[in-house]
Amino acid sequence: MRVANTTLDSIDKKFMADAWEQAKASFDAGGVPVGSVLVRGCSILGRGHNQRVQKGDPTAHGEMDCIRNAGRQQSYRDTVLYTTLSPCMMCSGTIVQFRIPRVVIGENLTFGGNEDFLRSRGIAIDVLNDLNCRALMDEFIRLYPRIWNEDIGED
Repeated sequence: MRVANTTLDSIDKKFMADAWEQAKASFDAGGVPVGSVLVRGCSILGRGHNQRVQKGDPTAHGEMDCIRNAGRQQSYRDTVLYTTLSPCMMCSGTIVQFRIPRVVIGENLTFGGNEDFLRSRGIAIDVLNDLNCRALMDEFIRLYPRIWNEDIGED
């Protein structure tokens, strides 16, 4: 597991910045700031962000939106999913279903996600502890605690 921004390679930095831009777009629209990009090689196949609030769709998580926007792929086995927050079980199940081999997570302190489940299925996980991802999520949780609790299934 990577633990500091200084250990990131330039490709991971670039694609996490793209995922963060998606998270910021959701935040700016009043939604949960989770963004994601699906990458093959050095090309982005799809971008997405959490749109649960915006669309009133409980399944419109950032990773799901990204994979939908990438469209049908013959195979996902040579892709990497970048996401600003550790994936929930629904998104983790989709990652496993399509055998996405690597997930790069911006931060996992505000939500621990299902990293052990993903690892148990052979998926490589890198947690970047990205300060920008954490700051944006912290600000959202401070401003909208009720929406955050709804998103993670808390009362």
